[in-house]
Amino acid sequence: MTQPDQADSTTPAPTRPAGPPSTSQGGGRPKRMVDLDPSGQVTQREPDRANRQFLNYAFFKLDPAFRRLPHAEREEIKAEFRAAVEGWVEGAPAEKGLIQRTYSLVGVRSDVDFMLWRIAFDVNDFQDAQARLNRTRLMGYLAQPNNYVSMQKRSQYVNRVEGSGHGLEILPGQGKYLFIYPFIKTRPWYDLTPHSRQGMMDEHIYASGPFKGVRINTSYSYGIDDQEFVVSFDSDYPQEFVDLVHRLRYTEASNYTLRDTPMFTCVKKEIGDVLNDLA
Repeated sequence: MTQPDQADSTTPAPTRPAGPPSTSQGGGRPKRMVDLDPSGQVTQREPDRANRQFLNYAFFKLDPAFRRLPHAEREEIKAEFRAAVEGWVEGAPAEKGLIQRTYSLVGVRSDVDFMLWRIAFDVNDFQDAQARLNRTRLMGYLAQPNNYVSMQKRSQYVNRVEGSGHGLEILPGQGKYLFIYPFIKTRPWYDLTPHSRQGMMDEHIYASGPFKGVRINTSYSYGIDDQEFVVSFDSDYPQEFVDLVHRLRYTEASNYTLRDTPMFTCVKKEIGDVLNDLA
């Protein structure tokens, strides 16, 4: 399956597969290998305390009892919930950098009905968002089967100008669809030498290069949630994403995937349309 460290925000342009690193523009210095010592044991780098974006993928499931309410009551409750969702972003100062996208999964999965993708620089903002929802009547009919928290940071395998881990780097919701899954690597992956990992990721990046219609958002969950990564893919073309994932099954790095489920196909819609899909 897709290895999340291949990039931070977009599927990169093709590079050569595993082998010696390419050189920089005119300098002769290797540019492909950004960080061959992610553990810090050799370089003893100082901790990075730069401001980063947190990501929250919140999935909701509706109790069918809601659909048995009178139509007028349902519409009133949905309007209240919509105001709470939209108010989280609309009522916030611009400097907080809050971003929110809404998606429907009705008819696509049986265990979840919709998803809110929230991005903020402070996890307390996620609590505020959820508290707003908890005060609505609709939350009395909603469960949350899945809820993931992660953090954006620069990939150690790809040299990039964008996606460097500073500022508002992740711009979600560019495609009609969003494909999401949590990801965990096997422990033997971390026992490999840095050069071995880099070579596998070079192959991985090369294999994914032709799929220009798929934009990857990689985020990291080490120590703050159960998974190691959450990866999401923006695209207008589900068929291209299926072919990308299929191709990556044949790369060496896929041997080090421990878990990459559940997988969610999310359809981007305005919150009003999301709620109309429910009832």
